Amino acid sequence: MEIVPYGGWDRCARFAIGKIEMLVTLEVGPRIIFFGMKGGPNELKEYPDQMGRSGDDKYHSYGGHRLWIAPEHEVRTMQPDNDAVENASGGNWDAFRSRPDKFFMQKEIAIQLDKKRKAFKIRHRVYNRGAYDVSLAPWSITVMEEGGECLFPHAPFQPHPQRLLPVRPLVLWSYTRLDDSRFTLGPGVVRMRHDPKGSNQKVGMPVAQGYAAYANHANLFLKRFDYQEGAHYPDMGCNFETFTRHDMLEIESLGPMQTIEGGAYVEHFETWYLIDGAIPPEDTAEAAKWLDILAKDRPHLTD
Repeated sequence: MEIVPYGGWDRCARFAIGKIEMLVTLEVGPRIIFFGMKGGPNELKEYPDQMGRSGDDKYHSYGGHRLWIAPEHEVRTMQPDNDAVENASGGNWDAFRSRPDKFFMQKEIAIQLDKKRKAFKIRHRVYNRGAYDVSLAPWSITVMEEGGECLFPHAPFQPHPQRLLPVRPLVLWSYTRLDDSRFTLGPGVVRMRHDPKGSNQKVGMPVAQGYAAYANHANLFLKRFDYQEGAHYPDMGCNFETFTRHDMLEIESLGPMQTIEGGAYVEHFETWYLIDGAIPPEDTAEAAKWLDILAKDRPHLTD
């Protein structure tokens, strides 16, 4: 790890594996603000009018990757993270920790590199610094640059009457439109395309395969995450959600709902990969097979 300036902030922690770079802000957050190829575009969204800001009491998106808590609440969830983070290292992790917010929640994002697999391991923790138990789920949100496409798997097809029982829910919000041209529920894979003229659109699903991807700039961002069979997930059972609007697309993974005692914390892990020159096939059935092969070669790592 080295400290470099970026985006108007003087101090960002830089991690690199070969030509893949990741930057974490030290002056606000915790936020991963850059993930991409060295000298290339940021795969994560940046909001130019918010870059380099710090210190006020209003919530700013900034873009990049953040840690929230679910279920979503307009006050409890959207707490400002505009102050400098505490940076500490231990056990091969570099951790970036916020101050506790007014609800006594403290958020931490930690990074560990696996250079052999070209994998960036992300550990998220939400600490309860209050005196009373709190029920929540960790919610990991990666805001992607506009112009790309999200892909994530669903249950494989089995003909009737080979299987009689349902295999998955598709979770919808009040503003979700199934006739949206950006959305395709195809054989084996769901596709959500960004459109600069599009309105708000969101879907969620339990993704037992534990991966989702975003294709942009002729690169593929692949996110791996857990699914615990039988666990109680928020939002009607979602461990994965994607949200898009005119200026960005989010790839979101969630942990199960848990009750955290005062002084304790909950963890949620992701593993990130960036694959250059990986462009999804236009045919949706072929895209499902293609994505599954890429994911099987890039495991989820938590150790």
